[in-house]
Amino acid sequence: MKIRYLPLILAPLFSTAALAAGYTGPGAQSITTVAAAKEAADDTPVVLQGYITKKVNNDDKYEFKDNTGTITVEIDNEDLPVTPFNEKTKVKLTGEVEKHLMSREVDVDIVEIIN
Repeated sequence: MKIRYLPLILAPLFSTAALAAGYTGPGAQSITTVAAAKEAADDTPVVLQGYITKKVNNDDKYEFKDNTGTITVEIDNEDLPVTPFNEKTKVKLTGEVEKHLMSREVDVDIVEIIN
């Protein structure tokens, strides 16, 4: 077989993976409050809106607050928005719950500033 046909043969394998949306049925909804995130199972998807109130330590840990409470969130530097923000800037965090032995935190993948 000629090598020029190889991309045509492999294309369907990659395109179906890109179109897969994942499970969207019962139980697949994201957690939307800090109170619910504190009770959620490990790896539960979350979408939180509120405020990053302070940096907890020199690592990537911050305190996040909404109307239901506060929780520690972990945000890698490359996931922070380019636009500067502070504790009065409302943000939307998308990530998942990380369950530890005695606590839970949110591992954030996307930080969006809400106007």
